[in-house]
Amino acid sequence: MAYEKKRIVQAGSRLRVLVVDDSVVIRRLVTHALSEDPQIEVVGVAGDGAIALAKIPQVNPDAVTLDIEMPNMDGLDTLRHIRKEHPHLCVIMFSTLTERGAAATMDALALGANDYVTKASNAGALDRSLANLRAELVPKIKQFFHFAESSVVPPPVAATTITPRLAAAHSTTRSARRRQVVAIGVSTGGPTALTVMLPRFPKDFPLPILVVQHMPPVFTKLLAERLSGQCALKVEEAENGAAVKAGKVFIAPGDFHLRVHRRGADVVVGLDKSPPENSCRPAVDVMFRSVQEAYGGSAIAVILTGMGQDGYHGTEVLKAAGAFVIAQDEASSVVWGMPGLVAQAGLADAVLPLDAVTSEILKQV
Repeated sequence: MAYEKKRIVQAGSRLRVLVVDDSVVIRRLVTHALSEDPQIEVVGVAGDGAIALAKIPQVNPDAVTLDIEMPNMDGLDTLRHIRKEHPHLCVIMFSTLTERGAAATMDALALGANDYVTKASNAGALDRSLANLRAELVPKIKQFFHFAESSVVPPPVAATTITPRLAAAHSTTRSARRRQVVAIGVSTGGPTALTVMLPRFPKDFPLPILVVQHMPPVFTKLLAERLSGQCALKVEEAENGAAVKAGKVFIAPGDFHLRVHRRGADVVVGLDKSPPENSCRPAVDVMFRSVQEAYGGSAIAVILTGMGQDGYHGTEVLKAAGAFVIAQDEASSVVWGMPGLVAQAGLADAVLPLDAVTSEILKQV
């Protein structure tokens, strides 16, 4: 994947979006939801991929919402053409919460889609659908852009006594601690990042790996299956009560928080549906806090690409206990929200490009 800085929307301009879906109802819903935002303008609609490709040069969009299942030319074929002809155009896929939809979404992300949103397999209440689009689609489009006239102030970073320079200086001391687990938090751009990172671990890697990737149900299971086929380690969707042991990668299932806790001499997985944190379930903060409770500071915490601030407070807890913290750098992140907060607060012992993260973990172990 090619990583880029946020695209700039000039002062006085609006973000231009082309809506592509074979359903007239969905096109109207998406258009309505987007048009309610004063920073977004819907500049066109299309009922299939061929029409969309013809319209792109005419309406010059900044972003495209692209349905996966369409007649004549489906979303994946359309995406392939877009990436060849308009490589820097932001593309957000529309997918259904089904196994087929999840598989197609994974293929789309591998082809270079920027992100995705899910829609219900049945129409449901229009008001609820519209509210979901406002809450999910608008932020997912806007995360890739910087509005020059925007007066939005980033969320404040909690005060910390550790500066980036001091954190780096402490890394030698921290690395001397015996590490027992790797905990990874990731969101936007995560499937691609994990595909780069996890296959680099050798089969005899001596620690278990826990992953919270912000994804809905069905998607996380398919992600685990695909990663397992590419990795020397066994990757699986976490199950309640599973023993956390070396040689395994556990991915939190969609819509469940993943916690770990001690049961005698063992550490086991616990899944629950307690309230979302940071609007997320699973949440990185929940998993990180449980890692601190089960392992103390004997952990390596990794924050990869993602929108928002999930994982920040959990990283604070782990760092205070003595964990070694790695944040992905801005240049290699699809969105530098989650790792950026950790890095800018001085919580990271290392801020690294994605392709250097695994080797740093191996060095710490």
